[in-house]
Amino acid sequence: MTMIHVLDDNTINKIAAGEVVERPASVIKELVENAMDAGATRIEVEIMAGGTSFMRVTDNGRGMSTEDAHLAILRHATSKIREVGDLNTVGTLGFRGEALPTIASVSRFTLLTRREGDDLGTRVTITGGKEPDCNIGTTVKVEDLFFNPPARKKFLKTNHTEGSRINDFIVKLALSRPDIEFHFINNNKMSVVTPGTGNLYDTIQAIYGGKTADSLLGLTLEDEDIKISGYITKPSMLKSSRAWQTYIVNSRIIQNRAIAKAIDNAYKSLIPKSGFPLAVLCIEVPQRTIDVNVHPQKSELKFEDESRVFKAVYKAVLDAIRPAGRGLGEVAAVVEKPEQHVTMEPMQFVPATEPLAEPIIPQWPQAEARPAGQPAVQRAQPKTIYEAVHRTAPISARTMAGFSAAQQSLREERGAAAMPDSSVLDHPGMVAESSAPAMKSGDDAEASPCQEGEVLQYDGSVVPIGQVDLTYIIAQDAKGLYIVDQHAAHERILFDKFSAMAGDIPSQQLLVHQILSFDQKESDLVEAHQELFASLGFHMEMSGNQEFRLIEVPADVPVSEAEDIIREILTNLMDMHETTAKEIRQACLATTACRAAIKAGEELSFRQMQIILDALAHTAFPYTCPHGRPTILKFSSEELAKMFKRTGFGF
Repeated sequence: MTMIHVLDDNTINKIAAGEVVERPASVIKELVENAMDAGATRIEVEIMAGGTSFMRVTDNGRGMSTEDAHLAILRHATSKIREVGDLNTVGTLGFRGEALPTIASVSRFTLLTRREGDDLGTRVTITGGKEPDCNIGTTVKVEDLFFNPPARKKFLKTNHTEGSRINDFIVKLALSRPDIEFHFINNNKMSVVTPGTGNLYDTIQAIYGGKTADSLLGLTLEDEDIKISGYITKPSMLKSSRAWQTYIVNSRIIQNRAIAKAIDNAYKSLIPKSGFPLAVLCIEVPQRTIDVNVHPQKSELKFEDESRVFKAVYKAVLDAIRPAGRGLGEVAAVVEKPEQHVTMEPMQFVPATEPLAEPIIPQWPQAEARPAGQPAVQRAQPKTIYEAVHRTAPISARTMAGFSAAQQSLREERGAAAMPDSSVLDHPGMVAESSAPAMKSGDDAEASPCQEGEVLQYDGSVVPIGQVDLTYIIAQDAKGLYIVDQHAAHERILFDKFSAMAGDIPSQQLLVHQILSFDQKESDLVEAHQELFASLGFHMEMSGNQEFRLIEVPADVPVSEAEDIIREILTNLMDMHETTAKEIRQACLATTACRAAIKAGEELSFRQMQIILDALAHTAFPYTCPHGRPTILKFSSEELAKMFKRTGFGF
């Protein structure tokens, strides 16, 4: 009697089930992918008890004949390929012919299918079940998964965990095919519904909600035979794990370290180490350049040139997160689930100024005489952004008089701030940061002619209106209210400015040199990184044992902060291990920018606030500071209305 023998098909299927059917989510993945390959436009998934007791996948695809239905449950029976050469050009999600027989071997399996035009459908039962109606398409029911190998069932997690895994699979499959309408029912509750319109943005919005959709940045890239499209969230909206990132290659969901690393590198100086942006990347490459037959669950594939894919993804993501002309209103982070706290605070009211007896009628500019025959009409100027955008009728002269008097002091302050003086330049890094024209003074605004009923044209920029706690700049535009962290914003401005300098950072010589003393380890680091410090604008010469003379500091750094910045850079150098020269420079630039930026508690004039807002709008990556903290938050008009419960009352 021979010792070696051939296993029977039932045993072979149970062994194969360990590779293909790892958990209920694996069953759902295989069945939904088959439905997608069958040309379905609507797929419904229902589970009970995390998929361990009941799973059903129904589609409206092509369906199968009676002969095909019986062949489909045989091992290695498939319609996707015919010979080994087809593996090089396979475009379907499935092709092994293992899913149905292995699933049926460890469950009570029922398959119902009917083609369009057939009068009768086909029902295949492996372990029994009642006879239901048979619609066009295919329905597969899987009950009591792992009932015959009970040991496998012990390794499953809780029903909630297994249900969550299935939910994740459905979400990723829906993102890969926005043209298919997905319905996922979990314990008789609808969990996921996608519109099936073919628009990826609509699918993301249906799955993740409006807040996430508002933070999406579209990305696109076409480079010879690589095409990338999709969406990624702003650096200000992060998720707790990489599970929120979906990579789709030729309509196939995959996991790939090179793609993940490319996203991480693009976001390196924009997010903290504990977060990940949500990303949906659709990558199209020639089918001949990839190998999908490297994993039993087809979750991984090999690229012919992985480095090229890495560079393409990196460039696409980097181009997407650059503002490219978008205003602050578009790059601001939306406030997720703001908490409301009601407190009683004493309020100080200032009596309104009495309106003047005579109405104020703005005069025509001196350089422009009033046209002959032109009547001296009242030309009411809108005084707020809301009026400039929404007003359609002229405001009465009496109202304008009171309004003008009430804001006279504010206009005078803004008018004075528009003139260049030393107060604007009282902090390093605030010089020439603004590329926008200076704000008009109150007198200039009054002198501008405004015809009766004319609406002032508003340019859409974000305008500062004050400070809170000498830390946050409060600003507004026609669409909402903005809160800007003045330190984080200025830190981002300086960091991007320093990073854009290919050579050394401009420095200023000190009239009185500073002598800095270090311990032995710090002294060795300073001596070893002299070129690095020089490129950052810090020029030092050894003046004694463990002493260095500081001769020059960066032009944007206050002299009083120079020593603290140098010591903080040395601390970073001590903490770093096996880093590249670029990473060391980036970390040092972040430290320099942080210490040189304006601090919380510093009072700013309106002109300085405007400079920060304008510079932030024109910087490369305005979303966060180099350490990942958001620079600007937005409360839209709709969100403010909800917070003040103004919705549903008609006003």
